[in-house]
Amino acid sequence: MSLDQLLELPFEAAVAALFAIVLCRTNGTYWLGRGLAAGYGKTRWAKRSRPGRLARARRLIERWGPFAVVLTFLTVGLQTTVNLAAGMARMPLRYYIPATVVGSAAWAFIYATVGLAAVELVLENAPASPWAWALAGAVLAAVVVRFSLAVRRRGKSAEADAVKVDEAREGAAPEERNTT
Repeated sequence: MSLDQLLELPFEAAVAALFAIVLCRTNGTYWLGRGLAAGYGKTRWAKRSRPGRLARARRLIERWGPFAVVLTFLTVGLQTTVNLAAGMARMPLRYYIPATVVGSAAWAFIYATVGLAAVELVLENAPASPWAWALAGAVLAAVVVRFSLAVRRRGKSAEADAVKVDEAREGAAPEERNTT
């Protein structure tokens, strides 16, 4: 279904179509996450990774998962990540399905009202203002660079912390053996 077709639909039909589309997409992402989690343990990366991270993600999803899933539908850019994480953490379907139904309904309603109108406005006015596109592209590039630098910095500090912990454990091991 194209954007033009969605814009021509009556409001109720647009909400229903958007609901069906987002419900299929989120559940597909969830099942992709479950498949990745099942196959991940059989790869060489699983042996090199820290199993605590996946366990921690599972605990978070089990504790806050349904609320996290619903709230991501009110944000931009988090839906896919959280749904994939819910699948990888194997969130129980009795929590996941109701959360996606509620979140999908909210997203469909919001997108059918404000979202489609905003997209239509942008598409109508885009050819008239190439400078606006250039500015939007520059802002997007700046956000991507900033995010990349923050991730890289966080990764280096986490790696340094892990090395310190490993060194501390290696240094403490002989002392522990001598005291027992």
